[in-house]
Amino acid sequence: MTRSSLQPVAAARPSPQPDWASVAQSVADALVPDAAARDRAGASPRRELELLREAGLLALLNPVAHGGGGGSFTDALVATRVIGQADASIAQLLAYHYLHLTNAVWRATPEQAERLSRGSVAGKWFWGGASNPRDPESRLTPGAAGYRLSGHKTFASNAALADKITLRAQLGDGFAVIVVPGDREGVTHGNDWDAFGQRLSESGTITFADVRVEPDEVLGDPTAAPVPRTSLIVPFHQLLIVNFYIGTAQGALAEAARYVRTTSRPWQASGVEAARLDPYILEHYGNLDVELRASVALADVAGQRFEAATARGDAITPEERNVAAAAIYAAKVHASRTALEVTSKIFELMGARATASHYGYDRFWRNIRTHTLHDPVVYKSREVGNFALNGTITPTPLYS
Repeated sequence: MTRSSLQPVAAARPSPQPDWASVAQSVADALVPDAAARDRAGASPRRELELLREAGLLALLNPVAHGGGGGSFTDALVATRVIGQADASIAQLLAYHYLHLTNAVWRATPEQAERLSRGSVAGKWFWGGASNPRDPESRLTPGAAGYRLSGHKTFASNAALADKITLRAQLGDGFAVIVVPGDREGVTHGNDWDAFGQRLSESGTITFADVRVEPDEVLGDPTAAPVPRTSLIVPFHQLLIVNFYIGTAQGALAEAARYVRTTSRPWQASGVEAARLDPYILEHYGNLDVELRASVALADVAGQRFEAATARGDAITPEERNVAAAAIYAAKVHASRTALEVTSKIFELMGARATASHYGYDRFWRNIRTHTLHDPVVYKSREVGNFALNGTITPTPLYS
């Protein structure tokens, strides 16, 4: 694994390095027993967030020199995947935390980046965002002693629980990326997320009503061209999504295996004494396992490409960026389709009784179905094909 580009070059990693997969697994183990009940209740995931916070997962990417975990981006991706096996909503919370923290630090000046990183570790900050490109841009207006922010977003991942919110806003003829506290006066959370999946993902509306923004809360120089490494923010977002899709599919298939071994009854005409020996169940399970293995392999290759790209820092070229992005988008296409297939077809393995509401097995499909609709996979397929045929990726702000 390469060093996270959030980490200062001179900083040493701890010895021994934390096993972040094991840390994430301990949180996943705590989430599994009541996952179905929590999904049905749909309550704000405050207890779940505290599990992530107290395990140190929120500080995984922060440098050791700042008191953080010193983990790599690969560590963050693996942690997201492991949490996804237990609860896709909580995996989304963690994934988007990593995204919005990284976006802020990469766009900041060195002084801002260190201040934000140290503050995030010391305060155990949870990061959210409010830059949904499908809505009109929020507007930042210069004032006598800073700026005022106004806007409304219909989808604001993590924001309702966030200590810090990263967002993009129009500033004059350009735009700025800013960081504001989640509880600042004028910030209103709708708490109105009402989708049938990802019910605990805190993805409701947010309104900024003449919100005060301090000059040092505007990241970097809004009048300058974005630094090259920020071109990797969207691919990073997509790669995080890939991993919580895969984790969700892995969790669903594991639940199906347990159910088939312990509860499913063999069909009368099967000629076998246990459902786990049914040749058709074995074939279907095998096919799903093959597809999931392929998704994992593609995701791991994409993670390697991303690590190599981030290691280039601001020396990265558009061509190098597109190599990483194409690998990530290929993984996104496969993971989206595989996760939808696995979470739907597990019922063909388990049988009719597995549809009982108290099991809550439908949550796996509902979560994947809900999230995959936010970023149509056909457009990722187009970019994979465009890169394969023409060596380019069509730039779409905040999506590709």
